[in-house]
Amino acid sequence: WYSRLFVCFSGVCGGEFSVLRSPQWVAFRDGSWPIPGERIPDVAALTMGFSVEEDLPWPGLAVGDLFHRPQATVLVTVKGVDKLPVKGFSYPIENAVPFSLDSVANAIHTLFSEETVASLLRVYMVGKANAVFEDLSVTLRQLRNRLFQDSSILTSLPLSSLSRNNEVDLLFLSELQVLHDIASLLSRHKHLARDHSPDLYSLELSGLEEIGKRYGEDSQQFKDASQILVDSLQKFADEMFNLYGGNAVVEVVAVKEFNSPLSRKTRSILQASQSTKENPYNLAYPYNYDYSVIFNIVLWMMIGLALAVIVISYNLWNMDPGYDSIIYRMTNQKIRMD
Repeated sequence: WYSRLFVCFSGVCGGEFSVLRSPQWVAFRDGSWPIPGERIPDVAALTMGFSVEEDLPWPGLAVGDLFHRPQATVLVTVKGVDKLPVKGFSYPIENAVPFSLDSVANAIHTLFSEETVASLLRVYMVGKANAVFEDLSVTLRQLRNRLFQDSSILTSLPLSSLSRNNEVDLLFLSELQVLHDIASLLSRHKHLARDHSPDLYSLELSGLEEIGKRYGEDSQQFKDASQILVDSLQKFADEMFNLYGGNAVVEVVAVKEFNSPLSRKTRSILQASQSTKENPYNLAYPYNYDYSVIFNIVLWMMIGLALAVIVISYNLWNMDPGYDSIIYRMTNQKIRMD
């Protein structure tokens, strides 16, 4: 407990990583282990069965079933709040820096070509998803018009202290409308959730942050919006989980404000003489994660070739030409026949 508390304070924990729904073969452990913000994409990659460049020494994710992988991963980033009272496993985020799931999307695209659904709030989609999500509202005008249609969430959502006439409130409600429309579109095109290619959804919601800036975090509007968001996220998680037959991982990242990523320091050529002080022990450069694989392939291939040469040379050296060589046996038979 003391070590976790120390890591959390020393790493400046800000935000929370929550797993709302996950299949039984993706094992998340109940605990308060902080996860580095820059490693959240690696968690998404590992849960989908992809490898990562660096090992993830995070005890929150256990080794699951290698023969069963989730059919979809849904990651929703909520800005403007450190944590949300959602159901599931929750872990503090250490050093909440901006992250991207581009590496995971590229891995899926490489393996499954054009059969992948990759959806962002900015509507980044490829392959079969284009025809399905092309009617999804994306611009502010489209979102506003969608809210005032008969089938919008305003007909069933309790607004409490929120107003339909306020632009900030409408921005927040429009993001919830996008969540509803994504689940609704998938329910009408269930073949996308039944194919063999995994799907990736990454959405970023900033409407709650704007409500906090407009009314204040202690206002009734912010409290009502937070509760509405929690209920909407839980409903969205259940819908996506059921659409994929219980084979989907739904995660939420709540962060009040992203920290500035570490910047790379530049150095002038005139300071080249100081480079020797940075490595006074003349240590070798660090190897990448492919080094051990290539080393084992080359090593055992050389050992196998060396053993093969030794065995072949030994048999050739001790070979009796009169009995072991087919050339001499066929020659002797020909002479006898003549």
